[in-house]
Amino acid sequence: MARTLIFLVFLAISVASTLAGTHRTSKSTVLHVSSAVSSTERLFSGDGHERKHKRSSNADEFSGSGLRFKLHSRHSVRISSAMDYTELTLSRLSRDSARVEAIQTRVDLVSLGITKADLTPLESGIMDEKLQGPVTSGTSKGSGEYFCRVGIGNPPTPSYLVLDTGSDVNWIQCAPCGDCYQQADPIYDPSLSSSFSRLTCGASQCQSLDVSECRNDTCLYEVSYGDGSYTVGDFVTETISFGGSDRVDNVAIGCGHNNEGLFVGAAGLLGLGGGPLSFPSQIKASSFSYCLVDRDSDTASTLEFNTALPNDAVTAPLLHNPKINTYYFVGLSGISVGGHQLPIPPETFAVNENGRGGVIIDSGTAITRLQTTAYNTMRDAFKAGTTNLPSANGFALFDTCYNLSSRKSVEIPTVSFHFSNGNELKLPAKNYMIPVDSSGTFCFAFATTPSALGIIGNVQQQGTRVGYDLANSLVGFSPNKC
Repeated sequence: MARTLIFLVFLAISVASTLAGTHRTSKSTVLHVSSAVSSTERLFSGDGHERKHKRSSNADEFSGSGLRFKLHSRHSVRISSAMDYTELTLSRLSRDSARVEAIQTRVDLVSLGITKADLTPLESGIMDEKLQGPVTSGTSKGSGEYFCRVGIGNPPTPSYLVLDTGSDVNWIQCAPCGDCYQQADPIYDPSLSSSFSRLTCGASQCQSLDVSECRNDTCLYEVSYGDGSYTVGDFVTETISFGGSDRVDNVAIGCGHNNEGLFVGAAGLLGLGGGPLSFPSQIKASSFSYCLVDRDSDTASTLEFNTALPNDAVTAPLLHNPKINTYYFVGLSGISVGGHQLPIPPETFAVNENGRGGVIIDSGTAITRLQTTAYNTMRDAFKAGTTNLPSANGFALFDTCYNLSSRKSVEIPTVSFHFSNGNELKLPAKNYMIPVDSSGTFCFAFATTPSALGIIGNVQQQGTRVGYDLANSLVGFSPNKC
């Protein structure tokens, strides 16, 4: 009897401890400070630079088998000119702000019924001298953080293209060049491809362009990105190779002869948006997914098409904005910090009847932007849960930073997104507390925006396979599926 009583008491204590541990885990999580700082130091060590240089110069395989491309972080393709991690972070945040402003301006204008064509009337001299400006090498600016390895033409020319869910038009730099920026691979020469074909002005693909011109019954295109970058040239069809015998013929792409070079070492861009000219739309993909490796890593992942969402994926509704079909609006309904859902009205994240507001998920934006009220509520809750951590001065667009130079690991409040279908996505600590230097300064990786449009950026997506189930209007998040 005594033994039974002792056993029951022990069992009760064990259960209570387990429940207490579970409760604590739901409110806090561990940030591994020392490993994150080591990663920043490794980028600027001799070994790190040699490894990345070797990789970018020898990466001739442009994909694996099936409908998939290899996916690389920007830093693994082309070594940054930054002298240290602080300069690198400032460069990243600067180009990120330019991208965010361009996206938000486009969505805001479209909600008012103003299109890009209204703002940039195209004259007959689309390829005249006035459009040619100084070309930058892309070492200090750029529009892409992740590149996929693609084969263009027949025989295929291996090329790095920027992965972009916020764009529809696919394009690549083409010879002969009026102005071409520096890229990692030789510039694609259409005269060497048997599958190259110019589109006529009456082609449906040409008619789908926001900005186009006709010359000698061939279609010319222009795409500008709001941050000073643009591409101008022939609109054509080409073969896109995935590797081996897997390829897609007659994909409409821009053959850019004049390009402002804010794309680092990439040869062009692969548009993954929701419009009719995007790559998924042209190949009639039912789904696509990517896994964004740590941006400071030299490992690779994949961009895949027509694969089902994993069974353990946290799904959220993809919403339709009747005013614009490029961006993927997600049904975000709330945010929790430290296990407590914040008092933010769900309509804060909703698209209104004019197409304004809402939240998009974007591969090219780095830092998640939230509407001012939502951000302030979230930040204040996070700060209330980190009063035991030494604070540091703000850094660029970050206003909540900490000096963790004396710590190997720390506990911080959990952060979760809540979706309109009732699902919850818990973010890893490293996806919202990030180093901004190699000295142990970490910042809360969210930012406010005066715009009604919120954006879930790629820092919050790192290490997670993000799948777009286009057939069922769902987006799924699967941690550790890279």
